[in-house]
Amino acid sequence: MSGKRKPSSGPSAGGAGRVLSRLLHYVGRGRNRWALIGVLLSALLGNIALMLAPRLIGEAIDLLLPGAWAAVVPALLRTLAGIGLLYLAGTGLSWLTALCANRVANYTVRALRTDLFRKLGRMPLRYFDSHSRGDIMSRFSNDIDAIADGLNQGIVQLVSGVITVALSLGFMLSMNPLVALVAVLVTPLCFVVGYVITRYGSRRFREQSRTLGQLNGCAEELITGQHTVKAFGYERQASERFRALNQELYECGYRAQFASALVNPTTRFVNNIAYVLVGVFGILAVLRGTLSVGGVASFLTYTAQFSRPFNDITAITMQLQQAMASARRIFAVVDGEEMTPEPADGRELCDVRGEVSFCGVSFSYSPERPLIEDFHLTVRPGTTVAIVGPTGAGKTTLVNLLMRFYETDAGQILVDGQDITSVTRESLRSHFGMVLQDTWLFAGTVRDNIAYGREAATDAEVEAAARAAHAHSFIRRLPQGYQTLLAEDGGNLSQGQRQLLTIARAMLVNPPILILDEATSSVDILTEQRIQKAFRRMMEGKTTFVIAHRLSTIRDADCILVLDKGNVVEQGTHEELLAAGGFYSRLYHSQFEGNA
Repeated sequence: MSGKRKPSSGPSAGGAGRVLSRLLHYVGRGRNRWALIGVLLSALLGNIALMLAPRLIGEAIDLLLPGAWAAVVPALLRTLAGIGLLYLAGTGLSWLTALCANRVANYTVRALRTDLFRKLGRMPLRYFDSHSRGDIMSRFSNDIDAIADGLNQGIVQLVSGVITVALSLGFMLSMNPLVALVAVLVTPLCFVVGYVITRYGSRRFREQSRTLGQLNGCAEELITGQHTVKAFGYERQASERFRALNQELYECGYRAQFASALVNPTTRFVNNIAYVLVGVFGILAVLRGTLSVGGVASFLTYTAQFSRPFNDITAITMQLQQAMASARRIFAVVDGEEMTPEPADGRELCDVRGEVSFCGVSFSYSPERPLIEDFHLTVRPGTTVAIVGPTGAGKTTLVNLLMRFYETDAGQILVDGQDITSVTRESLRSHFGMVLQDTWLFAGTVRDNIAYGREAATDAEVEAAARAAHAHSFIRRLPQGYQTLLAEDGGNLSQGQRQLLTIARAMLVNPPILILDEATSSVDILTEQRIQKAFRRMMEGKTTFVIAHRLSTIRDADCILVLDKGNVVEQGTHEELLAAGGFYSRLYHSQFEGNA
């Protein structure tokens, strides 16, 4: 089994209908059902209460018209008390509707965020190589927040709006069908106007979300690389690049907001026309004796309530469209190509001795540019193999394939005779210890960072690993020693100190196979010599792969592989390769004789 990669045309969240359907699936799943029932019941009862009030207001007006106030005061007081109770109940139930809707929105975005994070854990390394961290973080923060805002507003407005429209239409038809027909006939104009404008606006909001992700990626990249930006005097170009993206975001946002702002006043204008027409036809009905004066007042209130949901929904068009655009970006990740699944009968890799074999391995990052072709290599247990070669030769790629960060296109990689695609990734990687040139530390204590691969390690074991890595002395000088809190990515330490901690982390795990990728590139010469001695002790009896650019660090390797364009062009010990006078010899002398 080779774990071949399948070409992908890229993730797609589908059309607007599919995106909405999937979002509604999140809204209605799990315990959200009870909150949705709460939204429906409270909205229904609250709107019934608010709809009964105008009817009573009309009756109160009719009671006052004859002029015999003394006779109607008791009935008028009862009517007014009833109106007050209805509005009080309607207000309380409206609050309950908003509370339940907020619960639905928060649970939905929590589920979305959880699924998105889990999905990223199953994504292949190529996804993170091809997407900026800022854009990925934008999906977690800006896009999730946009969905939360859209749901908070949309659930209340849509549910209450549908109920309001149905109830107000029912009350109007019961009072005078002809006048009700006038209000109903004007309503389709709102849909036509809203549809035309929102269709234009939806495209603008998709552009806005995409550009916002690019802007966040640019900002994250420039902030992270401030030392490089300043060292090369790139501030002006960086500012120009950010300004161009910021201007593009402004223009996308302006067009989106323009479309969103245009909908509400346009539909209000149409609704005001309906309001005037209802008033005119209501007065005619009064003259014909088919409607009372109080009934006209009630009718006008119902007309306003009938059209209000259309105005409210168009008023939140921006949030709804932005939520849809953000949902599309999140589902694009959720639908993305995952790592090759674990085999159903995947075994645990146990009792590893450290024999590694590459059998006819081929790999390329893109089909049109092959990198490694028909690669063969067998490494005996306890052997130290150094991998050297120019930039882009495929040195780190071999390690990525060995760790199954990438899958081979053809061939097999065996550990102790077992195909690595037939065992679980977790059991495979648990037998490797890695120290990379690019250090990674998380926000936590120094101790927790060293014990990242062995959380159950004792304090004595952590300290012993730090001593072996020559990190103990600087750790003692920190404010709280091993309990000192590190900033994100170890920002309050020097690059060399961060690398010493990652070396201590690998020493604590003490795995049978080691991978050292320029592990001492950021420390001084004296510390490097000490670490090399510590490494030699740690490497005893272990299979070790050393990726090196400084050839002075690999003289004692049992075997040196010289790679060029994905192929092994030379292989042997340091002395053998120098004596051969080939590619390695030229690399070696270019480093040392050129500095003489």
